[in-house]
Amino acid sequence: MTLQAALFRAINVGGTGKVPMADLRAAAGKAGFERVRTLLQTGNLVFDAGGKTPAANEKRLEALCEKTFKLKTDIYVRTANDIDTLVSGNPFRKEAKDDPSHLVVLFMRDVPKAEQVKALRAAIKGHERIECDGRDAYLVYPDGIGDSKLTPALIARHLGQPGTGRNWNTLLKLQAMLSP
Repeated sequence: MTLQAALFRAINVGGTGKVPMADLRAAAGKAGFERVRTLLQTGNLVFDAGGKTPAANEKRLEALCEKTFKLKTDIYVRTANDIDTLVSGNPFRKEAKDDPSHLVVLFMRDVPKAEQVKALRAAIKGHERIECDGRDAYLVYPDGIGDSKLTPALIARHLGQPGTGRNWNTLLKLQAMLSP
């Protein structure tokens, strides 16, 4: 058994991409995913990978969402080991302990180029900080996320790709769900 987590971009957030989690679990089970569980209402699905790679499961789940829910969205799949590595490699340990809801891990498809990360850092107008680790990034929003100018659109423009973020508390819950 190999568990993986699928992180859906832009569902059930701000009134867009409405997908009830019970319906998502049922559709995934019908499509052959096993041991399907969800976390929160923002599109976190944990399942047995059935020997398939994360990339293959991303494609399967994206097609499933489009067919079943008429929703075209990006989905980022990570293994239990990927999540463990993100947790242990966190460069913002103090923030994780003191203010975990303002520490976000951003999941992306590709590794951003160093010059893209540098350009994003230069574009930050507030106290936010970013550190990239391969295709994922850690973002700290010490003054809060809601009013921050470090928006998903700004990040995508500078890094050349969209992503989906989860705060530290959610990441730790996903890690627990992925543990045998």
